[in-house]
Amino acid sequence: MYLPEKIRNIAIIAHIDHGKTTLMDALLKQSHVFRENQQVRERVMDSYDQEQERGITIFSKHTSIYIDDYKINIIDTPGHADFSGEVERVLGMVDSVLLLVDAQEGPMPQTRFVLSKSLKMGLRPIVVMNKIDRPHVAPDRVLDETFDLFAELGATDAQLDFRYCYASGLSGFAMQNLDDPRVDMRPLFDLIIKAVTSPAGHFENPFLMHVATVMYDDYVGRQACGRILNGTVKKGQQIIHVDETGAENRCAITKIEGHLGLEKVEMEEAGAGDIVIISGMPQVMIGDTLCDPTKITVLPRIKLDEPTVSIDLSVNNSPFVGRSGKHVTMNKIRARLEKEKKANISLKIEDFPELDYITVSGRGELHLAVLIEAMRREGYEFSLSKPRVIIKEIDGVKHEPIERVHIEVPSDYSGIVIEELSRRRGELQLLDTDEHGITAIDFLIPMRGLMGYRNEFLTVTRGLGILTSVFENFAPWKGQIPGRVRGVLISNADGKSSGYAIFNLQDRGVLFVTPTDDVYEGMIVGENSRDNDLVVNVIKGKQLTNVRASGSDENIVLIPARRFTLEQAIDYIQEDELIEVTPASIRMRKKFLTENERKRFARKE
Repeated sequence: MYLPEKIRNIAIIAHIDHGKTTLMDALLKQSHVFRENQQVRERVMDSYDQEQERGITIFSKHTSIYIDDYKINIIDTPGHADFSGEVERVLGMVDSVLLLVDAQEGPMPQTRFVLSKSLKMGLRPIVVMNKIDRPHVAPDRVLDETFDLFAELGATDAQLDFRYCYASGLSGFAMQNLDDPRVDMRPLFDLIIKAVTSPAGHFENPFLMHVATVMYDDYVGRQACGRILNGTVKKGQQIIHVDETGAENRCAITKIEGHLGLEKVEMEEAGAGDIVIISGMPQVMIGDTLCDPTKITVLPRIKLDEPTVSIDLSVNNSPFVGRSGKHVTMNKIRARLEKEKKANISLKIEDFPELDYITVSGRGELHLAVLIEAMRREGYEFSLSKPRVIIKEIDGVKHEPIERVHIEVPSDYSGIVIEELSRRRGELQLLDTDEHGITAIDFLIPMRGLMGYRNEFLTVTRGLGILTSVFENFAPWKGQIPGRVRGVLISNADGKSSGYAIFNLQDRGVLFVTPTDDVYEGMIVGENSRDNDLVVNVIKGKQLTNVRASGSDENIVLIPARRFTLEQAIDYIQEDELIEVTPASIRMRKKFLTENERKRFARKE
């Protein structure tokens, strides 16, 4: 058991793709937590399958490394603003943060978001200028921009006097000054030990802990993770669990776990300042208090930012229901979402049994898409509505969420991007072109205006543009925003699509299906080249006769179909359309309006 003065608790925060998880790889490898012959993959902390596929961190993860006689608890946090709930929870467990900034790009929108959270909590960040070994880096400019950002976010004098260093997570070195030798990560380890304050709290005081994260284990049930604020705790000890209603429940600790690298290690005893996982409280929730029976204390609940976008889940009522999914009933979907609600407090889940749908609200489309993709992989089948922004009424005035959008595009495409975002009620905040011909654009735009634009953005910039956004605030309603400019092609029959029919429809627009795909009446099979919806026969075959003529059997050439990912489909659909999500496929269709669905739309309007 380490004394509080020998423990350092830090979180790593950064904009998405600035190298947090790669830096974590270097820290873990150089602290010798792996065996010499152990095979370790890249981005080892991204253990969730969607994290590995998407190349982003979705869930906060905790690890511990040991340097000299110090224990350093490190939390790797998501860089995407949609997962801000993960960042907000863990900042209460740490005494400082490593703010990673790309030594070429400088601070980005999500850098601003996570930094503002840590400054408000009174933490003193350490700035790490990462990727210092890349060409065209400008560490002096980036340092000035970072200082300006601290000042803009209202940092105190102590926070403005931040410590900093230079590093390359990929090459595995850190240095205090630019002309220092590039050897290993030791300068960063030394900086953490010197600059991060040791956790407050003493072994002699009664036990006290705030639950920041909840986990689930098949053998011991629900587990509470958090930092011990005071005292010590032993296996078998009796404690008091105070829930959100203030009810006090006496429990016995069945298991205490810490971390060594990526592995959980069981502990007999833990003390103040350490971050641990405790089992034995069957109904524990995030924000609950665990304390000693001799001194019952109730800590404040963890406050999270409100959700900004919601989506409706209902049963799949298409003709293809049950073809690939195991769980297709509303009861199964409801039970799965109830389970999610217990562990993920940044999602808001509301059930409307009388209207046969469940509304899930989150911090953005990606936040919702990760849950939907997880359910799909688990064998669930359901329908999704178009996402809607959450409207708040402040002093009798309707307010909507506003996003700060940062765009980098070759200057040739900047005009068309500015024109489209202005049409979507965006307000231009910054326009700057550098010596390489790359234009940086900042917009404040309603979240409604950003929905459905990302696909179009990639098309008009030929895939060369970068678009990132972060929630800014709630502002008065900006008025009507034009939706999708083109209509869709809708199948008028059930069957298998034919190459002949697709070939004849190619002039009408872009097809979403390929020959022999199963289609049904009402399914969206393509995008019309005009602004109206068009009903088409995509299963029509060629009329065959017993007379052969030269030239009648020429080859047909088909344009490749456009395939949608889940996020692209969520972006694409309109109010009168649904997404059919199954383990095997993602389809879009026009709504079959049942009596309950008519009630549902009447309620929203």
